[in-house]
Amino acid sequence: MDIIQIVGLGLIATFLALVVKEQKPLFAFMLTVFVGILIFLFLIDEIAKVIQMLEGIAEQANMNMMYLQTILKIIGIAYIAEFGAQIAKDAGQAAIASKIELAGKILILVMAIPILTAVIEMVLALLPS
Repeated sequence: MDIIQIVGLGLIATFLALVVKEQKPLFAFMLTVFVGILIFLFLIDEIAKVIQMLEGIAEQANMNMMYLQTILKIIGIAYIAEFGAQIAKDAGQAAIASKIELAGKILILVMAIPILTAVIEMVLALLPS
C-alpha cells in the first residue's frame, strides 16, 4: 500500500470519526484505533525489508549482531510507546499517555546499557594507562 492510499484511508477515517463522534464517541475512538492498527499492519512488509537491509549491512561490516538487535528493539520500543501514547491522548487521557512515554524511555535506557558499556570500555581501552 503506498502513501497515497494510507493518507486517503487516514483522512476518510478522520472524517468519519469527526462525524460519528457527536453521536457515538466510543465508536469514533474505536474507529481511530482500528485504522491506526490497520495502517501499521500495512507497513509490516516495509519494516521487514528495512530490518533485512540493516542486517545485511551489519554482516558486511562484521558488526556484532547483538548490537543491531538491541538497536532495533530500542526503535521498536520507541514506536510502540509513541503509538500507545497517541491512542491515550486521543482518548483524552494525557496522564496515562505521559506514563506510557515515561515507561518507553526507561525501557530504552535499560536496553541501551550493554551498548553504553561497550562504548565506555572502548574509550577506556584507547586511553593510555
